[in-house]
Amino acid sequence: MFRAFFTRAWLLLFLAACAPVAVKLPPVQSFVASSWETLPDWQKADLEPSWPAFLQSCHVLKKRPAWQDVCSQAEGMVNPDNQSLHVFFESAFTPYQVFNPDGSSTGLITGYYEPKLFGSYARTSRFKYPLYVVPDDLLDIELADVYPQLKGMRLRGRLDGRRVVPYYSRAEIDDGMGSQHPLLWVDDEVDLFFLQIQGSGRIELPDGQMVRVGYADQNGRPYVSIGKKLIEMGELTPDQASMQGIRQWGEKNRERLQALLEQNPSYVFFRVLPDSLSAPLGALGVPLTDAYSLAIDTRTIPLGYPVFLSTTYPNAQAPLNRLMLAQDTGGAIRGAVRADFFWGFGEEAAAEAGRMKQRGEMWVLFPRGMAPAQN
Repeated sequence: MFRAFFTRAWLLLFLAACAPVAVKLPPVQSFVASSWETLPDWQKADLEPSWPAFLQSCHVLKKRPAWQDVCSQAEGMVNPDNQSLHVFFESAFTPYQVFNPDGSSTGLITGYYEPKLFGSYARTSRFKYPLYVVPDDLLDIELADVYPQLKGMRLRGRLDGRRVVPYYSRAEIDDGMGSQHPLLWVDDEVDLFFLQIQGSGRIELPDGQMVRVGYADQNGRPYVSIGKKLIEMGELTPDQASMQGIRQWGEKNRERLQALLEQNPSYVFFRVLPDSLSAPLGALGVPLTDAYSLAIDTRTIPLGYPVFLSTTYPNAQAPLNRLMLAQDTGGAIRGAVRADFFWGFGEEAAAEAGRMKQRGEMWVLFPRGMAPAQN
């Protein structure tokens, strides 16, 4: 019996010695300091078209101590040429490359645009799909008020008796639930769905007047891609699951369209924007610049900062290396190396945005002396 015990004990010790040892690896840094020579085509980059977008960011960033000198210098430059802009950025900033939590440096770059819809302030037989304003019963709770460690995180919901519960889903809102008040009515439910994804647009009224609308709030439900749902259903291939492909599917499958749209429980509420705006307002609170504004995930990329983007044009291998500004966010934009490229307004912008599904790398420019926060 002693021998049997010894044998078993020895065997357990042997197996324990041979078992793999769990090694705690250091966390992957979100940002790694880089050099200007590392940025693809930086020396050949035309920075003049990026400059108006940068000055827009400075309207907000100059209120922060670390940005006061940089923005003051920028606002004092009169009609700078490309060479002087290179000198400015290289002397005032340090580029940091962005990395994903798994250590990879590439991610998905998609596109968005400002759509045009046809609508009316009154419901008619043609205009029967509503854009809603922020409902009266939607609660917007800043969690940092209770838990400081949750700064920047918000909870949206509604009261059910004395309990706060999730706000109504898309299907429930479409079914008339909640305190909903129409802002406008439009003539196409697919166009309305894509307006919610884009976050802003223009509505042409029957008399020809154009009304700008923009994101006001969201129901707090997670965004679910209906393109991915159509791929999972075997209705579209990955190559077909573009905005254009989804629209064509909807036109051919009107009887199934509502059920598909409700697969995405997220719902966006709108407000009328001033006519004086030159472009839609991004999350930074400044007008977006066509082809030079990005929507990013603020959990990694600071809002308002310059971002050098290295990717390719939609459906092409031609390089697209450009200094952009992180001026917007989006429900589908989740991840460190992840961005949405704003193409502007009109059919051409819609075509480019709908096709864009590229791989890309990103570098964030931080003012010299400022170290980025590491996740």
